[in-house]
Amino acid sequence: MAIQQIQKQDRLPLNTDSVSGFIASLQKPSGDIPWHKDGKTDPWDLVESAMGLNIGGFTSKAELAFQWLKQNQNPDGSWFSSYMLGKPADRTRETNMASYIAAGLFHSWLVTRKTDFLEFMWETLEKAIDFAVSLQTPGGEIYWAKSPEGETDPMALLTGSSSIFFSLKCALSVTSILGKRKKTWETAFHLLGDSIRNHRHAYNISKSRYSMYWFYPVLSGALTGEQAAARIDKYRGRYVVEKRGVRCVSDRPWITVAETSELVIALHAAGMETRAKEIFSWITSCTFDDGTFWCGYTFPDMVIWPEEKISWTNAVALMAADCLYSLTPACNLFSHRSWDGFVFTELIN
Repeated sequence: MAIQQIQKQDRLPLNTDSVSGFIASLQKPSGDIPWHKDGKTDPWDLVESAMGLNIGGFTSKAELAFQWLKQNQNPDGSWFSSYMLGKPADRTRETNMASYIAAGLFHSWLVTRKTDFLEFMWETLEKAIDFAVSLQTPGGEIYWAKSPEGETDPMALLTGSSSIFFSLKCALSVTSILGKRKKTWETAFHLLGDSIRNHRHAYNISKSRYSMYWFYPVLSGALTGEQAAARIDKYRGRYVVEKRGVRCVSDRPWITVAETSELVIALHAAGMETRAKEIFSWITSCTFDDGTFWCGYTFPDMVIWPEEKISWTNAVALMAADCLYSLTPACNLFSHRSWDGFVFTELIN
């Protein structure tokens, strides 16, 4: 069913053509997608933007974004944390930024079923996941980065490790599609999941002010069922502002469309569809005249801040809409039910 038909039938509360078209308008001929006009690029958010392009039907442009990653990958499988005009800006190499390409590639396959493109990107994906897994500790957590000087920063972040957990699921799905096997990834996935579920003391808690620290273990599927419901319930009062959205930081009066959309995805993933749709309705009017989304706003003064139109903010709003309104075959990518039984017990010897 075409998106236009779904919009008419279910009254989709956003203009998918405007939102995805805006992301496409930011893409450079190289495939690079900056945060905004004249803005920086980072590899995680570029993948997020590519997923938004896929949802909007710009699948060739999404592939071009992945080709940019292929061409700019470091020899160790990483990417730099940020680029300006195609040149490295911050030479930190983050594990979650490296691994997220797996989520984007699996998402692309769900939309297009183009296995040949996965084959084309396999070496890039393999090196990226190997880099992330190389920074895993015996306890399962994954250190967040290597410094520009090449030294490992011995700090694990719950948000970043949760993102890597989801990326590993997607990477292992790609191996299955391609008829390959990566036992090291399977082991890393098992250890990381156990760490997030049972050893959260290993993770830096200074980031707990950020709402992503709260819901990313649920969004990623590391926490499911009663564990997911308990975590959502325990901390929602700290981050959720009723009728408005989700704070980016718990002690700041700033609602962001991205964090609100990601919470919507997390709630939907955990089976809380009614609440997810309710919270999404709070931000559907947070748009410019052309239908693209604000990055966020302060309250109670209702000042749009920052003023730039952000590529990945609009992408994640599309991803939330896809979860709620089934716009593409990738709509259940984050659903815990879709991943039920995704366990590799046979390799733990």
